[in-house]
Order: sequence, then structure tokens, then C-alpha cells
Amino acid sequence: MYKILANTLFLGKDIHFLPDCHSTNDMALQALRQKEATEGSIFITNHQTRGKGQRGNSWETKPGENLTFSLVLQPKFLDLSEQFLLNMAISNAIRRCFQEYVPGLLVKWPNDLVIPGFGKIGGILIENLVGSKGWEYAVVGIGLNINQNQFGSPQATSLSLVTGNTYPLEELFKLIVVHLEQAYIALKKGKNAVLTQEYLQHLYLIEKWAVFKVGEQELEGKIIGLTEIGNLLLELPSGRQQSFGIKEISFPNF
Repeated sequence: MYKILANTLFLGKDIHFLPDCHSTNDMALQALRQKEATEGSIFITNHQTRGKGQRGNSWETKPGENLTFSLVLQPKFLDLSEQFLLNMAISNAIRRCFQEYVPGLLVKWPNDLVIPGFGKIGGILIENLVGSKGWEYAVVGIGLNINQNQFGSPQATSLSLVTGNTYPLEELFKLIVVHLEQAYIALKKGKNAVLTQEYLQHLYLIEKWAVFKVGEQELEGKIIGLTEIGNLLLELPSGRQQSFGIKEISFPNF
């Protein structure tokens, strides 16, 4: 299962399949520190017991029903201040891969994959290794709900719940990796404006008034874009603009 991919240039030429593990990101980071992984390595598991999400959240997944994997990239062509470009490229790739199954799939800033009216179908967590010369490696953790039909959170959904079908995980994995590689190569070629435009075009709540949470306070605003470092830019009812980092603002429930 999950054999080396034949239809990619560098992604998936080194695949580490782990029947069970606590976190594929942790396994990839450990392998990098021990020089047992390189750019293009992928760590994938059937059962992740302590998956991590943004803001320190956990990721709920049932054994053998979803896709949970981490890929190793070496984006030395980007400055650390540009790391949100990698986030956008990865988010775009997964959304593009899934759009033929669920055309309404959107990206909820910074990198959740959601279907309005159904819930969250996946998420991305990027962790970096930084050395004296700058950005050395990025470990991109990806969790996608594919065939799971029961969740503890009402905010979660899956591809199967939305479409009524079940999907072969290995075939879907191969397709996703091809899209990821294409997006990464586009980023490497400097197509930053195109990647940003695509990300914003499919951003959840873009140009729509909503009530967000900032700390314990509610804040009405409209997403109008991003700052240069990827912070969320809101327009307030007064016409004033305000930006927020990842841990500074929460979205309304679906």
C-alpha cells in the first residue's frame, strides 16, 4: 500500500508507510533530524493517534478511513517572511484536486478546507526547520476526511458524507500528490500573484459581512484580503481596516 509514485518528478519517491503513529509531522521532523528524509519524502499512516491542527487543536480521525500524511519540502527559494505563499500553494492544490467531487469546496483562512452547509473536510499544518542560513525544511501535514461517517464535532464532515460515495484512499492519495507537486513547482517558478489570486478567489467568507470573535469580544467585519505576511485583512463597518494573525481571530460556526 502507498507505493513509490511513478507519475511525479520528486514528490512520493520516498514513502514511509506507518500503520499507526502519533503524528506524521513528528515522524517526518524526527527523520529529518536523523538525516533519514529529504525533499519529496512522504510519511503516511492508517491511524494517527495524536494528530495536530492549528491553534494546538487535535485532529480526529478513524483508522483506515481517511488520508493523513506529511510531506517534506525544502523551500529555500522563499524567505521565511514569505512562508504563507507555501501555505496558499498547498491549500490551492488540495482544493483544486477535490473540486470535481465537491465544487463548493473553499479554503477557510489560513488553511482549513470547508464545505459551507456541511463543515470542515480537512486541514493543513506546516512546521518548519530553521537553521543559521534560514529556512531549511518545511514539513506539511495534511489531514483529509474521506470515508469517515461519524464525528464527535458537528463542525466536521467528510467527502463520503457530502457525496454519498466511498473512495479508494490510495488512488486519491496519488491524485492529491500530483496536484501538490504542480502547485509547488509553480511556486518555485515565482507565480506568486497567480497563487494568491486563486487562494483569494476561493476563500471562505471573502467580501461577506460576518461576526468574528477576537478574544472574548465579537467583531463584525468583512474579509477583503491578506497582508504581505498572510494575516487576515478585515474591513470594519466604520470603513477602517484591521489585520489579524492566526491566533488573534476566530471564525463563526458554519
